[in-house]
Amino acid sequence: MSEKIATLKQEEDISILILDDGKANVFSAEMSKQVNECLDQVETEKGCLIITGKEGMFSAGLDLKTIQSGDVDKIMEMSKNAFKLLARIFSFPRPVIAACSGHGIALGTFLLCCCDYRIGVKGDFMLGANEMRTNMVIPTPILELIKFRVNNSHKYRAVLGAEMYTLEQAIHAGLIDEVVNQEDLMKAAKEKAKDLQTMGHPSYSITKELFIAEPMSKINEAMKEYTSG
Repeated sequence: MSEKIATLKQEEDISILILDDGKANVFSAEMSKQVNECLDQVETEKGCLIITGKEGMFSAGLDLKTIQSGDVDKIMEMSKNAFKLLARIFSFPRPVIAACSGHGIALGTFLLCCCDYRIGVKGDFMLGANEMRTNMVIPTPILELIKFRVNNSHKYRAVLGAEMYTLEQAIHAGLIDEVVNQEDLMKAAKEKAKDLQTMGHPSYSITKELFIAEPMSKINEAMKEYTSG
């Protein structure tokens, strides 16, 4: 039986998804599988979803051990599963709040871009898409996420410049909406969730679908390449 690295807690109409692999919260094939299983249990017609990590670490991205293994099939499977998962979160029919508990690197930053409201913590934590500095291409299924979220004045810096931001600086870039002290993170996230869960159904899901229609169309088209491969 696989170790639980993604767990779901329910507090009335607020679902709290917690990522904790004991290390860097990487999106291995197993992490994506467990997160999807948690999402299967989340109400899609009412309530609100909070996604958070362990203290000091939201997510450091894809599993480097898999990438460094050189096993092309495993790398493609891990990447495909992660991209599909992020698309699912981006288009989730209820409000999604990120409670960014620490570092959010590479895919961790793209995960933040999937969320409707993002709360970070004060401290020596960094966010950013560092792919250009590690000689990796950012493919369309996740490139569209950061292009949609990041402020125009930071688009080059955040993507092609691979700029890393403190969580406070990330507010100006459009990657974070507010920052709080570490001990206040979940309190702030739950307060925001109580507000956003009042959004009506199906008006919220329909408007959200229209709002993100352009990037989702490009993501879905690009994903065909992965699902047919």
